[in-house]
Amino acid sequence: MPLKLVPPRQGKSPNWTIRGTYLKIRVDRSSGTYRRSVALQILRQLEGRIERGEFPETASKPNSPTFLSAALAYLKAGRRRRYVGKLIAHFGETPAADIDQAAIDAAALVVYPGVTPATRNTCLYTPISAILRHAGIEIKLRRPKGSKGRTVTDWLTPPDAFGIIKAADSFDPELAVLLMFLLYTGVRLGAALNLRREDVRLSESAAWVRHQKKQSASDVRLRDDLREALAEHLQTHNHDRVFRFHQGGHLKHQLVRAKLAALGLPCPIRRPIGWRAPTYRLAWVNFHSFRHTWATWMRRAGADVQGLVATGNWRDARSAARYAHAVAREEWSRVDDLPSVEKMWNEPKQKAK
Repeated sequence: MPLKLVPPRQGKSPNWTIRGTYLKIRVDRSSGTYRRSVALQILRQLEGRIERGEFPETASKPNSPTFLSAALAYLKAGRRRRYVGKLIAHFGETPAADIDQAAIDAAALVVYPGVTPATRNTCLYTPISAILRHAGIEIKLRRPKGSKGRTVTDWLTPPDAFGIIKAADSFDPELAVLLMFLLYTGVRLGAALNLRREDVRLSESAAWVRHQKKQSASDVRLRDDLREALAEHLQTHNHDRVFRFHQGGHLKHQLVRAKLAALGLPCPIRRPIGWRAPTYRLAWVNFHSFRHTWATWMRRAGADVQGLVATGNWRDARSAARYAHAVAREEWSRVDDLPSVEKMWNEPKQKAK
């Protein structure tokens, strides 16, 4: 009989089952989804694989790993646990070798509906690829269109950046020092919060930063004003960590408070339940904006792409090249050196005289 969809059975599995025989190939497997429309799409793709001789391939081999066993082995190896739970709940005992591009695309729609392609790439495509590779299964995975997200390079002008830092200093001097550190080093917030007392060498005007996103640790230079601010701040406590903050809602609210204060707008000390900030000009600014600002200011000060990479804040020139917009702004100053239309108009008048 041809392949057909068998409805989920209560108390057994919430997913549709694909069952039947097609071109003398017997199939009895879970679709991996509770949505009939997606399951039907997987059925059609499975028929195509049978027609091309691509199914079954390794599913019939004894002791072939399931996604569950592959994921557990991945976790036991000490790999990243985030996002894996939802993937195990969806794929379960599905043979790992049966998880192809079509199955992953279908899972993305079910597990993460209504999110951006960049979110799906981070939360589903990347961990699935890592789990399968760890199990020895190589797959050429096509990422969803738009998976890299939107390239953001918004940056602060000096009056806005200094205004936010000054406002933060009025109610939390440590927050002001943290913002100064981000502004004058260009490191990520997580790297700044991981900074230890022993990492700061005030006598050398340098700090050892443990970068994130698989970047190697490196030295950053401390400007004199930042060095003085850090020296004064380190005298106020004896903790190992330079900054007491932790990433989360409270720290984000403190930044909102500083932005609103810089604009002369009121803001509660702690974020009440259900409170939302009013519409304001600096609403787009977050902690990462100080990193973009540092890179933009560095480019406008004369640093090229290779120079930004050499600081250790970026792994390659392609990542740092996004700040070319800063140089483009400076190049527009050359427009004043172009030939003058007014001079051309005045020349005939002078000859006529």
